[in-house]
Amino acid sequence: MTAFQVPQRMNFSTVAPRVFKAVLALDTAAREGLDPVLLELVQIRASQINHCAYCIDYHTSDARNAGETEERIYQLSAWQESSLYTEKERAALALTEAVTLLPRGVSDEVYSEAAKHFGDKELAQLIALIFTVNAWNRMNVTTRKTPGTE
Repeated sequence: MTAFQVPQRMNFSTVAPRVFKAVLALDTAAREGLDPVLLELVQIRASQINHCAYCIDYHTSDARNAGETEERIYQLSAWQESSLYTEKERAALALTEAVTLLPRGVSDEVYSEAAKHFGDKELAQLIALIFTVNAWNRMNVTTRKTPGTE
């Protein structure tokens, strides 16, 4: 079997290093105070929705390194039908989907459920993480960043 090679359009970090470094700084700030496993689940789920192969590859590896199980990674695309996620994780994943699919809006129900499980500071960090992973996804999908590359 021969794998299809998707050609990368550009190396964004080389072409626009100041923008890349700014998004990297935002990413670092957004992670502060969040559980490492939860933040990887959120980033994987947003990347699945946005069809970002590079980010899915990257964050599943980071999730494993943070102690996440294969079973939970595999079931993430169907988290609503899975019993493997806590109520807090489910609230974070629902918020991730709502923010990522923004034209549908973030309902009061989804926001309130997240607010039940996260204090204001942690919720703000979670929202920042979600919009940051969406920025990475859009950058990498547009430029066709290839999984397994730096």
